[in-house]
Amino acid sequence: MLEKVLIANRGEIALRILRACKELGIKTVAVHSTADRELMHLGLADETVCIGPAPANLSYLNIPAIISAAEVTGATAIHPGYGFLAENADFAEQVEKSGFAFIGPKADTIRLMGDKVSAKDAMKLANVPTVPGSDGPLPEDEATALRIGREVGYPVIIKAAGGGGGRGMRVVHREEDLIEAASQTRAEAAAWFSNPMVYLEKYLTNPRHVEVQVISDGQGQAIHLGDRDCSLQRRHQKVLEEAPAPFIDEKAREDVLAACVKACIDIGYRGAGTFEFLYENGRFYFIEMNTRVQVEHPVSEMVTGIDIVKEMLSIAAGNKLSYTQDDVVIKGHALECRINAEDPKTFVPSPGLVKHFHAPGGNGVRVDSHLYSGYKVPSNYDSLIGKVITWGATREEAMARMRNALDEIVVDGIKTNIPLHRDLTRDEGFCEGGVNIHYLEHKLANQ
Repeated sequence: MLEKVLIANRGEIALRILRACKELGIKTVAVHSTADRELMHLGLADETVCIGPAPANLSYLNIPAIISAAEVTGATAIHPGYGFLAENADFAEQVEKSGFAFIGPKADTIRLMGDKVSAKDAMKLANVPTVPGSDGPLPEDEATALRIGREVGYPVIIKAAGGGGGRGMRVVHREEDLIEAASQTRAEAAAWFSNPMVYLEKYLTNPRHVEVQVISDGQGQAIHLGDRDCSLQRRHQKVLEEAPAPFIDEKAREDVLAACVKACIDIGYRGAGTFEFLYENGRFYFIEMNTRVQVEHPVSEMVTGIDIVKEMLSIAAGNKLSYTQDDVVIKGHALECRINAEDPKTFVPSPGLVKHFHAPGGNGVRVDSHLYSGYKVPSNYDSLIGKVITWGATREEAMARMRNALDEIVVDGIKTNIPLHRDLTRDEGFCEGGVNIHYLEHKLANQ
């Protein structure tokens, strides 16, 4: 097993990784910015290193500072968590060139799957179902672009090849708007992602967002941990997730799970990852792969009993998978509510002092959070401050436990989106299951 791991992240995911390391007897190094001196996991780590001032580009995105921290502390591996540098191929490459193990995929794999055009090509070769589209970059030649649009059929969506986080996308409903939309998206892509390449896909009107959790050892073995439904979204950002996805055609589910496992083996994938799909009318359409641990990974852990982070650590140490597909049994149902420090109606961030924090408890309840009474939420980073996860033998039981947990949790001193989650878990449409990706936006617009 790895000897000492540097955790190149903050907040709840840093604490999550630290806990897994401690269970395995691995020493830990916690890095932090000057704004994060009060983070909970700093007091639990074996060593801590300040890597820079509050702005992320000077600390959590500062590759030389992170690698220097690993060198001075004698770390043997670096776990990037999610966000920040987790899917930065250059970072993964520099980590390994500096003599450390990168707890994640190889740099070439991150590059392959980080470019949505090459990722889609790789998935086609592995027989993973994809969305009809331009089959590569959308040509700048106007006549060719218009022909592709007509062949695919409107509405279509233009996406930045290097995009993510809901940016670099534009829906086009009419042929006469295609060229201008493509030009605008190219300009945005160049500014945001330093890559002006865009591609075109069929725009699915009312799809669900369903994803598949995989783990692969890069040595020819891979497994899936079932699927998750992440359709409750606001501005392309997930709000609430569940596993397994309800009301999915079982044959389509079996086929896509098997295809994802095969794709991992085909591309030599190493570590934990997630294949993201749109699901509509009984069919799956691949949209992207996240080459890291996901925020919502706990729901897959709850229904399988498999610790995804511990398996990542084991694989990074050079071990083969600890499980076969036959070992994976999906049992019961799990839900996760993302708790954000934000106004529940305006969604404006709400940093500040947490005067009192009380975590919910009870059978089947898990809380992943770095909050504590007296902690000051900084204004410099993402507003996620925790996750409430519940498990039940049925979806209804998991939902009942989530309602109880949300009624019990106390976060005084700042505003949070807990009232929104209390509403959602009592919403008739969501409780019935199978809502599409527009459901939450429509609900909020009509309040």
